[in-house]
Amino acid sequence: MNLKTLDWDWDLLSLFDVPRACLPKIKPSSQIYGEAAKALPGVPIGGILGDQHAALFGQACLKPGEAKNTYGTGCFMLMNTGERMFPSTCGLLTTLGYQLEGQKPVYALEGSIAITGALVQWLRDNLGFIQQSAVIETLARSVDDNGGVYFVPAFSGLYAPHWKEQARGVICGLTRFVNKGHIARAALEATAFQTREVLEAMVKDSGVPITELRVDGGMVVNDTLMQFQADILDVPVVRPQVIETTALGAAYAAGLASGYWQSLDDIVENWSANKRWHPAMDHARSDSLYRFWQKAVTRSLDWAE
Repeated sequence: MNLKTLDWDWDLLSLFDVPRACLPKIKPSSQIYGEAAKALPGVPIGGILGDQHAALFGQACLKPGEAKNTYGTGCFMLMNTGERMFPSTCGLLTTLGYQLEGQKPVYALEGSIAITGALVQWLRDNLGFIQQSAVIETLARSVDDNGGVYFVPAFSGLYAPHWKEQARGVICGLTRFVNKGHIARAALEATAFQTREVLEAMVKDSGVPITELRVDGGMVVNDTLMQFQADILDVPVVRPQVIETTALGAAYAAGLASGYWQSLDDIVENWSANKRWHPAMDHARSDSLYRFWQKAVTRSLDWAE
């Protein structure tokens, strides 16, 4: 799809040899497209959104500069950039966020991180480091800091904003002082450091500062990670009442199309926070930690040949 015309791109169709006639007509994200036939017969179908775009909508990130991050096996961050499309120069993807029927499209910047929650799974399944994923937080809280350890989980290269397929995973800063708690903390902190990299790229691309980050996904139940995320970003991190925001976003789009909700204001009012984490770390400390993370990233680059 051509992001400007919101129609199929003739050059790309020609490149991939896809006949235009076999493709459906592109419709807005919120519109009555038809009715269900067999399952729930007669029920209108009124919302079509991709996974992460639905989460952006479900988090009520409806104004430029509002951003959400979904923490799963990987992380997917999207920032609303409004009606303006920002071609990224900082390693992000420019995408269509959503379009309501009869209104102009709303664009977004997207950054994908390959390994976040999957790092905890790797420690559990591949190394037997922990028996259950939830234990990682208990271990991480058994120490005061990371003990100088940094874990760059570039198992299959680095995604946004680096896009370095030759990178491989490294653990840096090991000493005889380091124990399992430091490794656990470094594994959690890797998620927060990678998120800061993407967030800084978004701010640089758009010129719009982010005042808070809305979060969802399985890892947001980890209070230690969420507090560190707020500390390393220096902005509040907010978890909503409903963390299954992808399904909620699709429901919002369908509800607008069917008239259940009358406007975007209704969606904003319906969204509510469950918990907020405010930055509590000294700026010099957080900047020092991030600087060492960036140093660790350089050690992971160009390993594969």
